[in-house]
Amino acid sequence: MVTQQMIDKNKNLIKRIAEIGRQHSLKLPIQEIFPFRYYFDKDGQLIKDNLNENDGLWTRREILTRYLLVNVVLDQGPDIEGVRLLFRNVINALYEKEIRIFHKPLDFFEELGISIDEILEKHEGVKKIRADIWANENKSKPNKYNIFTDRTNQVLGYAVYRWGVPLCVPLLLEKDLQKNQKESSEPLVNYIESWPSAELMSQQIKDNSRYGLGKAIGDKAGHLLAKWYIHTFDLAKRKDIPFGGFSYELPLDSNAGRVLFRTGFLLDFAELSEYEKWNVIQKNMGKGGKHYIRVTNIRGKKSSRFSDLNDFMNFYESICVEHLKIRRQRPRKVEIQHIPNVLLLGTDYRVGDLDDGLMYIGTEYCLNHDEPKCGKCPIQELCLGYKRKDLITDYRT
Repeated sequence: MVTQQMIDKNKNLIKRIAEIGRQHSLKLPIQEIFPFRYYFDKDGQLIKDNLNENDGLWTRREILTRYLLVNVVLDQGPDIEGVRLLFRNVINALYEKEIRIFHKPLDFFEELGISIDEILEKHEGVKKIRADIWANENKSKPNKYNIFTDRTNQVLGYAVYRWGVPLCVPLLLEKDLQKNQKESSEPLVNYIESWPSAELMSQQIKDNSRYGLGKAIGDKAGHLLAKWYIHTFDLAKRKDIPFGGFSYELPLDSNAGRVLFRTGFLLDFAELSEYEKWNVIQKNMGKGGKHYIRVTNIRGKKSSRFSDLNDFMNFYESICVEHLKIRRQRPRKVEIQHIPNVLLLGTDYRVGDLDDGLMYIGTEYCLNHDEPKCGKCPIQELCLGYKRKDLITDYRT
């Protein structure tokens, strides 16, 4: 059973990671992107007072949100730095050719040949810069470097599916406004903020029958969109609790899963055998025959270890009912992916800080091989894997 001592221990862990995240917050190099060069001041800070100003037909907030929606679909893969470099370089090249894909999404398709050429050319350029660095960090070979989503070699499918589908969302919203004889300078922003909470928005971005991206976006990417929109860039016009710092789930990716597993966080709330049954841990299915941690499978899985922890359950009720708005009354069981929100509630930190900290630790110290930089890691004294090496040597993400 989960005890108050275990809750306190994990709260200290989560707070420490969030503290590190606030110190090392991950910023997209958005001020380096051609269409946004006037959106930021000389210190690289977004000029928030000007978000309501129009840039063509749309507000700056709308244009930035369109950028984030496409970026969040692409922002995955084995080398995030390379992915972001590719995205920046392609956008700059397209805008230099007057292919203004965020101001006029149809440009991407009308000039598809140029779009494809730029993606291929810029991928080769990024590969020359990043392949050796990536191979050294991941104990791999430079010729295996590929940052197209799904590791595909077919650029047409990648371009239309991963770039084109999210660009179609604001395009379709525009068309629907015209059909209904309505006008808006923020169709995507209004759509995003029309949902009861950021969590429900993140689900509808994928699942909505008309505007949902379907398999083009995963749960992690939906939550990352909520984080960027609310936490990283503070674009949200809504300032209520359901669009606040606890209003979406932690974006669960390989870095988050690796850190939360190795530190012992996940093992405090379910048995190893339960994670295996849930396919969160897939025995011998990882690189080199290691056990593979697929942390995204943890969503919806309920811990059977909670009992007689009224303070915790009161916080959990608040998270589910008031912040995420996924329940109308007190839940009977605790879903594991919601526990970080609960532990941060009442602290000075938010889910976005925690995600930044997990990303920083996962990419700088807690690397996905047998020899991570444990000796330099800022959470070593709180990490079970620092003492129990099999959590490192036997598992991969």
